[in-house]
Amino acid sequence: MKQVSIFEGKNKFSELVANAAKGEPQLITKNGTATAVVISFTEYKRLTAKKQSLSEFLLDSPLCGIGDELDLTRDKDMGRPTIDFNSEEFTGPSGK
Repeated sequence: MKQVSIFEGKNKFSELVANAAKGEPQLITKNGTATAVVISFTEYKRLTAKKQSLSEFLLDSPLCGIGDELDLTRDKDMGRPTIDFNSEEFTGPSGK
């Protein structure tokens, strides 16, 4: 990337634009600090093009539909029985 001062850029503006149009970004500095970049219109369009939303990206994915064969139904098994902490086993005999 070619770097030019703002003063030099003003004096050679047509050259700056021609180089940017060829695909060579031109960095413009002001008092030694990077201030602006001149790029080609083609590069500008590429950078500002509408991006896909997440849902569009996922639907366009080559992996879309790969999980159609998966059985995602929930098992009816309730697992282990729950513990009743109010039972005599945890609270002791009822008479005491």
